[in-house]
Amino acid sequence: MTTPITLPVGATENSVRVHPGVLFTITDAFLRRKEENERVIGTLLGTIADGVVEVKNCYAVPHSETHDQVSLDVQHHHTMANLQQRVNSREVIVGWFSTGDPDASRNRDALIHTFYGSECANPVHLALDTSGGQDGHMGVRAFVSRALSIGGVELAREFLEVDCEVRSTEAERVGLDLLSTELQEKLPGDMDGLADSFERLQHSLQQAQDYVDAVVAGKRKGNVAIGRYLAETVATVPHYGRDEFERMLTDQQNDCTLVLFLSKLVQAHLALADKLGTMQLPLI
Repeated sequence: MTTPITLPVGATENSVRVHPGVLFTITDAFLRRKEENERVIGTLLGTIADGVVEVKNCYAVPHSETHDQVSLDVQHHHTMANLQQRVNSREVIVGWFSTGDPDASRNRDALIHTFYGSECANPVHLALDTSGGQDGHMGVRAFVSRALSIGGVELAREFLEVDCEVRSTEAERVGLDLLSTELQEKLPGDMDGLADSFERLQHSLQQAQDYVDAVVAGKRKGNVAIGRYLAETVATVPHYGRDEFERMLTDQQNDCTLVLFLSKLVQAHLALADKLGTMQLPLI
């Protein structure tokens, strides 16, 4: 009796369109990754129409990997997928992403791709080259896969590259133009914004003081509406004694310490959940 050989069939998706926000999310996840992780992987969300996959959103999935196996935090993946469905039910799982050179990790990619094959039909693999290359630009590539099976047993998986382009809306294009020009160097930082706010406040206080001094000295006729507004503004400023101020400051410090303690406790619980909810994908 002969064993049937199942040849690869053509992929139904023939092109991928990626929104810029997806690339920013992937890059941010790569910059925030753990030091021991060479790359980050995650889930792609979007829509599929007429063989075109439009990737609109994504989120990173905690993982660890060696040369022969990959561990995914499946619980985190399912939790994030459910939350995304509540926010936008039109966006579904369309595949997964990874950073780095995809040709250097095909064995592990096949395991991850098989897992996402159980999450959606014909998943797409989006690879973002974060090395920058020689020209300093990040390359974006998209792949689909097809399996070679004998007797219903999958023996190998082949990745085929498909057309991939970055597609942005008008609002996204405005943000990209801003970030791609010299204007981004002029954007104020947190400290610059705080200093500018203090300067505007000081200027407003100086104007109010000059107005009051001029009215008191008889150099300017007073306005009843302005005077009432200034009086109401001054009345809203609280007055505290030294002991009361020190007590309030101590209470604020204690509250901050409590919040810091709770955040560390949450981090410990998340780390424990990460270990318990991790699923290993053995090498085929």
